[in-house]
Amino acid sequence: MPDVLRTYVRVVDRFNRGVGRVTMYLIFVMMGILLWSSMSKAFFLPSLWTLEMAQFVMAAYFLLGGAYSLQLDSHVRMDLAYGRWSPRTKAIVDVVTIFMLFTYLFFLLYGGISSTNYAIQYNETSYSSWSPYMAPIKIVMVIGIFLTLLQATSIFIKDLAVALGRPLA
Repeated sequence: MPDVLRTYVRVVDRFNRGVGRVTMYLIFVMMGILLWSSMSKAFFLPSLWTLEMAQFVMAAYFLLGGAYSLQLDSHVRMDLAYGRWSPRTKAIVDVVTIFMLFTYLFFLLYGGISSTNYAIQYNETSYSSWSPYMAPIKIVMVIGIFLTLLQATSIFIKDLAVALGRPLA
């Protein structure tokens, strides 16, 4: 494989690993928000922002962590025969089927960019009583989808190298 592809794989994998490891801690942020929500409802005036903020943090958690999950191959896979195949056969099947993932991520990214542009242009807010601006979470959404697309490309390059009998590592 050309050095430029090796460099791409190394840079994307390292970057997504870093983002994923930082993103893991968002679960504690969400737990803190939900704990505050419970305490405020029990002892104080209930907060208007907690439920929606917890939803935003959870969305950021799974969108920014998606590329890291893909990198670790820890996503859900229906395994009827795949586990018994050789690494080369798995790589060949993955090279073919990853185009479905590329198509899905492309349309998701296109819709995300369109939705983000709308949110920015019209100062879109949520319909809740808290009414936060939607642009920040939509920007995070687009970044997460883009990072997942970059990681899928990295995986495609690695699988193609294995399928050709010249693994990168």
